[in-house]
Amino acid sequence: MIVTGTYDPYLVALSILVASFASYTALDLGGHVAAARGVARRIWLAVAAITMGGGIWSMHFIGMLAFVMPIPMSYDIGWTTVSLLVAIFVTGVGFYVIGRQSVSPLRLALSGIFMGLGIAAMHYTGMAAMRGNAELSYDRVFVALSLVVAIGASTAALWLAFRTTDVWQKLAAAVVMGLAISGMHYTAMRAAIFTAHGPVHDAAVIGQTSLALAVAGITFVILVLASIGSLSEQQRAEEALRQARADLARVNRVTTVAELTASLAHEVNQPISAAVINAHACVRWLAGASPNLDEARAAATRMAKDGTRAADIISRIGLLFKRGTPERELLDVNEVIREIIVLLRGELARYSISVWPELATDLPQVMGDRVQLQQVMMNLINNSIDAMKDLDGARELGITSQRAENAQLMVSVSDTGVGLPPQQADQIFNAFFTTKFHGTGMGLSISRSIVESHRGRLWAADNSPRGAKFHLTLPTRDAG
Repeated sequence: MIVTGTYDPYLVALSILVASFASYTALDLGGHVAAARGVARRIWLAVAAITMGGGIWSMHFIGMLAFVMPIPMSYDIGWTTVSLLVAIFVTGVGFYVIGRQSVSPLRLALSGIFMGLGIAAMHYTGMAAMRGNAELSYDRVFVALSLVVAIGASTAALWLAFRTTDVWQKLAAAVVMGLAISGMHYTAMRAAIFTAHGPVHDAAVIGQTSLALAVAGITFVILVLASIGSLSEQQRAEEALRQARADLARVNRVTTVAELTASLAHEVNQPISAAVINAHACVRWLAGASPNLDEARAAATRMAKDGTRAADIISRIGLLFKRGTPERELLDVNEVIREIIVLLRGELARYSISVWPELATDLPQVMGDRVQLQQVMMNLINNSIDAMKDLDGARELGITSQRAENAQLMVSVSDTGVGLPPQQADQIFNAFFTTKFHGTGMGLSISRSIVESHRGRLWAADNSPRGAKFHLTLPTRDAG
């Protein structure tokens, strides 16, 4: 006699929830598998395999417990354990193959087939662990359909595991994967045909609901621990990335300042020389038969101003060499621009470049890091100098600041140089892309990263009739 069963709707919902949670955790771990190397990669691979494989198995087992039969059923521990190990193994192999740097569609398809057949093997091995007063057979059509669903779900899971980064994208993908995995299980369950006969096997029977809740509880604990580990690793990686960017930006600043050593030395030497001249004048006014105290006082005042000017220049150069975490404060952007113009004045004079600053007087302050914004302005002005220094004709550098829409301000740097490469106005911001013979290709890339970290935007455009123009926008303190 063929025996039919019914499903406990609460346990069915629980099985789908487990599948979705396991899918989200696996998607989260997939990024670590792809990014890690060596021992760390093997550890994350094992964690991802246990999480995804164990989650799929847990969903499958809870789904079987949700199927209520009119005859007592139990489960062979040996075969149940084998089904769990099969799920972990095939998931691990699939993650290993797809987690490599370059994966072709063929490799993805083969991995999906392997993992799908493995999950199907897990399911039917788990079904073979069932013990009861009934013979188990299968409808071939639904078996074939379950294989198709398993392969499709596995391929989608592998493809999504290494391509989802946004949280909402991961959540949506996890729900889709959870439903697909559950769909495979319940399709396979539909293929099962139970025919009652003979005595009941001598096996312990545990309440199905209690057992399902216990399995779900253990699974959720494992998934939560894996998620906590993933979050900790993500925070560590983000901190390492921030530090690497800061170190790279500092190297860029140091390299830029080193290239300007001669000009900066000239800038420092000027006030020092003037201070020495005023000191000699002061001595002469005091050494006369009748000391001229007024002239001596004036010379001493000029000497103090020259010393202060030299100290200011040295202080600004020192800030560019500073190593440390960014320090945000309310800044006057015009002041930042003027400081860099002073530092680069010698280089501008060396190549006979005229500077035309048009700085608005009513600009609100911005919240930013002074050194980082100085670095952006230095990179932009240096690029303009490089673009004009070997050209004949007028060499003009324009720097403007003004209010912009949406509580922002805009700074523009324009030149009359060689202009931008055709159709490459955005490509020049890519790391290691350079049009200079001696360039590193990092200045503009770092500058854009700095501006974007300040919630701003940096882009380039042609400066008709010749040259280039760079625009950057920054939110003001009025933006909140």
